Amino acid sequence: MDISVIIPVYNEEDNIQLLFDRLTKVISSITNSYELIFVNDGSKDRSLTLVDELSQRHNQVKYIDFSRNFGHQIAVTAGLDYSIGKAVVIIDADLQDPPELIIDMYSKLNEGYDVVYAKRKSRKGESIFKRTTAKVFYRILSKITSVDIPVDTGDFRIISRNIVDLLKQMPEQNKYLRGQISWLGFNQTYLEYERQERNAGETGYPF
Repeated sequence: MDISVIIPVYNEEDNIQLLFDRLTKVISSITNSYELIFVNDGSKDRSLTLVDELSQRHNQVKYIDFSRNFGHQIAVTAGLDYSIGKAVVIIDADLQDPPELIIDMYSKLNEGYDVVYAKRKSRKGESIFKRTTAKVFYRILSKITSVDIPVDTGDFRIISRNIVDLLKQMPEQNKYLRGQISWLGFNQTYLEYERQERNAGETGYPF
């Protein structure tokens, strides 16, 4: 398997079909050997039903269904444990992060990097308060840790199988994956992009 894509899902019924369409167009332009792993994190809408329907029509679609909401990092971790791709993409379902960037991220990975993360140049559709608190958080974090955690980044990235295998060996119960990935070291680089507004629905991460 060349590529696994992990998609944590919490109440994203209005985004799933469009996300699937864009992802399959992008990934199939790279390889025909791929899997899309949706992790339903206790959604209360029709997200699970839609993902299940996709899995019945498309062999590349797989899913994990949580009994309740365990949180984004646990959902991504479950997807990592389940994935088998040589390269693994992590992307949210709200389409703020463009699937089309995966093409360039995969090319960078093949240059010899183990991690290629996406760095936001701007955050469209977010309040001044949200942008300010996010900026302050990342900069405080960089001051209080000896680990160089890139600022203005989320979990949208592509990582090598080597990184996945090492993450699976780390015993932390309270996951902070972007911090753990930075701590591991290895060759890392980034691509900049304009973060868009949510395609539909509301964020699952209130204040």
